[in-house]
Amino acid sequence: MTDSKTYDVVVLGAGPVGENVADRARAGGLSVAIVESELVGGECSYWACMPSKALLRPVIARADARKVPGLRQSVQGPLDAAAVLAHRDDYTSHWKDDGQVGWLESIGVELFRGHGRIAGTRQVTVTGSDGSEQTLTARHAVAVCTGTRAALPDLPGLADIKPWTSREATSADRVPGRLAVVGGGVVAVEMATAWQALGSRVTVLVRGDGLLPRMEPFAGELVAKALTEAGAEVRTGVSVTAVRRDNGTITATLGDGGSIEADEILFATGRAPRTDDLGLETIGMDPGSWMPVDESLRVQGSSWLYAVGDANHRALLTHQGKYQARVAGAAITARAQGVPLLETDPWGAHSATADRAAVPQVVFTDPEAASAGLTLAEAEAAGHRVRAVDYDMAGVAGAGLYADGYEGRARMIVDLDREVLLGVTFVGPGVGELIHSATVAIAGEVPIDRLWHAVPAYPTVSEVWLRLLETYRG
Repeated sequence: MTDSKTYDVVVLGAGPVGENVADRARAGGLSVAIVESELVGGECSYWACMPSKALLRPVIARADARKVPGLRQSVQGPLDAAAVLAHRDDYTSHWKDDGQVGWLESIGVELFRGHGRIAGTRQVTVTGSDGSEQTLTARHAVAVCTGTRAALPDLPGLADIKPWTSREATSADRVPGRLAVVGGGVVAVEMATAWQALGSRVTVLVRGDGLLPRMEPFAGELVAKALTEAGAEVRTGVSVTAVRRDNGTITATLGDGGSIEADEILFATGRAPRTDDLGLETIGMDPGSWMPVDESLRVQGSSWLYAVGDANHRALLTHQGKYQARVAGAAITARAQGVPLLETDPWGAHSATADRAAVPQVVFTDPEAASAGLTLAEAEAAGHRVRAVDYDMAGVAGAGLYADGYEGRARMIVDLDREVLLGVTFVGPGVGELIHSATVAIAGEVPIDRLWHAVPAYPTVSEVWLRLLETYRG
C-alpha cells in the first residue's frame, strides 16, 4: 500500500539549495516536505565546497607565509597530509548528516529519505531503500533542487579504471604518488593545487589553450604559472583518447600519440543535471535535460514546477543556487498567498537578476582568482560599448605588505554609455575577500563618479580600487 501525504510545497533534493527553498517557504507560513536520497546537505557539504576548501586552506596559508619575511624559514617543510585530511573530515562531519537533519526538524520541515520522482501534476512518489513507496502531493509547488553530477567522457576503458571525479578528489583518504588531472576549469585547478601541495606529482591535461577559460585570460595564465612553479606540469592542447589500468598504474593515451602514467586520474570535464530519473517524462519533459526557467525560477510552461540551482543551468555555483532559492521561496509564497502581480522586473524581489548580471566566483588556487559580473569578451559579445581597465596589483602598497614579490592583476569592465561597472576580476594572493565589493558595485549599478568617493583604507590591498579608478580617469 502506498501512503499519501499533502503539503504546500514539496522539495526534491536537500542540498543547500533545497534547504533554502524549504526555509523560505516555511518562513512564509507554508508546510514543506523535502526528499533526499543521499546526505542532507548535498554535494557542497560533503564532496565539493566544504571539503575542497578545507584541503586548500593549509596550502594557501603556507604559500602566503612563505612570502613573509621572518616567517618563510619556519614553513619550508612539507604539509602534514594526515592532519590536512583529518581537518577535511571534520568539515564534512565525517560524511554524517545528523546536524543538518536536526536543522530541518528545527524549522518544521518533514524529511523523506528515498528517491523522489515526479508522478504527474504536483505529485511526487518517494521510494525508500526498503522498496516502500509514499506519494506526496503539493498544493502549490514542487521544487527540483537535485543539482548536478560529474560528466564523464565516453572513453575506451574509462569504466574499468574507476577514475576520480570531484567526489573522489575531495574525499580521498590517501595522497597518490602521481595524479593526472583532465580538464582546465575550477575543479581541475583547485584539486591540482591541493594534491600537488600534499605531495602528489601532478600533470594537468587541458584540451583547450589554457586554464579557467570562463574567466579573463590572465587568470588562467597566472594560475598555470604558479602551478608550474610549484612542480606541477600543465599541458595544453592535449586530449585523452583512451585509458587503462595495469597492476595499479593508469596509462592515459593522448591525442598526439603519446601517453602518461599515473596512480590516479581525475576527470574534471564538466557537470550534468541530475534529472535523468526524476519522472520528467510524466510532464512532457525530456529525462536528463536541463530545466529552463523564468526569472522567478518557475519552469517555463508550468504553473507549479520550479527548478532551482544547478538543474536550471543558469549559474552552477552553490551561492547562486542559494540566492535562487531565496527568490524562488519568495515567489512560491507570494503565489500561494494570491499576490496578483509578482516583482519580476530586474532586481525585483521575485527575479534572479544577479544570475545574469552579477555572479561572483572565487577560485581558491595560489594565487586566488576572483571575478564578478562579465568578462571583457562577454560584455562585448552582449553588445555593450565597454572599456577594460587593467592594473598591476603589485603596485598597491597593501599588496607589497601582504607578501614579498606579490604578483597579481586587476581588471574592471566599464559600460561607457552608463558609466557603471559590468565586471571585475582580481588575481593574486588574498583577493577572494575583495570580490564582494565588486559584486556590490555591479549589482548596485554604482556610478563611477560615486565610486570615486568610496575611499579605500590605506594600506590595504583594497586600494587597488582607487588605482583602477585613477587609471580610468587618466
